[in-house]
Amino acid sequence: MFLRRAKTEVLQVNVGKLCNLTCVHCHVNAGPKRKEIMTRETIDRVIDWFARTEIPTIDLTGGAPEMIPDFRYFIEQVKALRPPRHVIDRCNLTILLDPGYEGLPQFLARHKVEIIASMPCYTVENVNAQRGEGVFDGSIKALRVLNSLGYGSGLSLHLVYNPVGAFLPGPQAELEADYKCELKKNFGIVFNNLYSITNLPIARFASYLRRNNKLEEYMQLLVDNFNPTTVSGLMCRNTISVSWTGEVFDCDFNQMLKMNWRNGAGPLHLWDLDPAAVENREILTGNHCFGCTAGAGSSCGGALV
Repeated sequence: MFLRRAKTEVLQVNVGKLCNLTCVHCHVNAGPKRKEIMTRETIDRVIDWFARTEIPTIDLTGGAPEMIPDFRYFIEQVKALRPPRHVIDRCNLTILLDPGYEGLPQFLARHKVEIIASMPCYTVENVNAQRGEGVFDGSIKALRVLNSLGYGSGLSLHLVYNPVGAFLPGPQAELEADYKCELKKNFGIVFNNLYSITNLPIARFASYLRRNNKLEEYMQLLVDNFNPTTVSGLMCRNTISVSWTGEVFDCDFNQMLKMNWRNGAGPLHLWDLDPAAVENREILTGNHCFGCTAGAGSSCGGALV
């Protein structure tokens, strides 16, 4: 029995691998020296296709999606569509403070962009160990700016927890309660929800596991904790993933493993895709998929089970 797609609710666009950080868990291998970014021509083709569908949400990720030159243009064009569409920005927070990005938090607030922000822990030691020295302080400062603009109350602000090692996340509800308590008490910060994401054994995190001779052990941990009740909520079932070149995948993780949707001998691009033909399509799977089905599952934008 194959895993198959349901109705598409989200178009997730990975606009490139350029990032101001080099995180040890990054499945994209993103960093400051990466050159892959989506061009305006590709953005226009993505938006033209998106406009002809009834998909309600577009989810921009990277890298740091804000670093592509046409990030604001992308959002403005989507927000001009009718009927209105919802926009998600997957933000690492620190980019909001970097030179050259002045006014970006205000821009996001003005366009009512939902922010899903990476915050792997509420302690300085764990965040800096995973993401680099000084990242925790920068993240706190950015969160305060977002709170001052109404994020976490009138505007949606969600945080993402990643384990800092080769283990599964704890219960999401308990983690969320701890995050809310610690961030409010120590920094006066509020947010809406915490999403818990299991680190998948691909790209930079896989290299970390190999260096520490933990890859086989971690894979066995994922397999041993397979939970069949997670399958109905997997992001690959309701999300189309698009690369910076416009190629189509079942999810962002498959994208990094080059597990393309194909048209004959070559990769399928979004603008060659019939939206009506997507539902019930077979999903491409691999051993890495156990990362999304282990324990309570991996929550990219919803509740765990």
